[in-house]
Amino acid sequence: MYPNVQAYDRGVMFNPDGRLFQVEYAKEAVRKGATSIGLIADEAVVFVAHKNIVEPLSVPTTIQKVFRIDAHIGATYSGMVADGLHIVDMARNSTQNHRLIFDDIKSVESLAKGISSYMMQPTLYGGMRPYAVSMLLGGVDSEPRLFEIEPGASFLGYQADAIGVGKKVATEILQKEYKKNMSVDDAIGLSIKILKKISEEKLTQDHLDIGYVKAGSDFILLSPDKLGGYI
Repeated sequence: MYPNVQAYDRGVMFNPDGRLFQVEYAKEAVRKGATSIGLIADEAVVFVAHKNIVEPLSVPTTIQKVFRIDAHIGATYSGMVADGLHIVDMARNSTQNHRLIFDDIKSVESLAKGISSYMMQPTLYGGMRPYAVSMLLGGVDSEPRLFEIEPGASFLGYQADAIGVGKKVATEILQKEYKKNMSVDDAIGLSIKILKKISEEKLTQDHLDIGYVKAGSDFILLSPDKLGGYI
């Protein structure tokens, strides 16, 4: 037993076992967040996210989980809403600044590295807390790409991935049923099948956000009236 073990709980510092408790707490917040799924389809990247509506009088359209970052990039997140929206804004600013300075699009991997570097800062300094959010970032530059950036600021590329409370179940199904070069509609269908298995309530269009980006086309966020056909 280490002396004054609670001291490692009050700031971002390694304990004698090499653990960062604040980062672990942030990851736990992500694990309790609504499930989001990202898949690389045929020349496309697809995002499907569950919107956890807990207030019966809330307006579902004011809750957003899938975002256009740039014309060729989209994202979704799980974890604390405020943290997720903040990282989305940061990513949008980064892509727009890149366009203004270089008159060119920013690659998906370069943006993932930038977000990772940004999220690393609170893990280095006292008086800050890590971002309690994981993000799936994907798009099409030279080819379709999908990355997960997690609270510890590491990022990794995936063919298909899930974050949030249903990650374990979703990953098991994706490992069995995901296929490379599947169509956008098939990717959406598989994601909704997974969310139906995870969700404790009936899945409706009010509980979904769906977006995708294809090679040569801009990112598309489906309107609520178009979601019913996929359920």
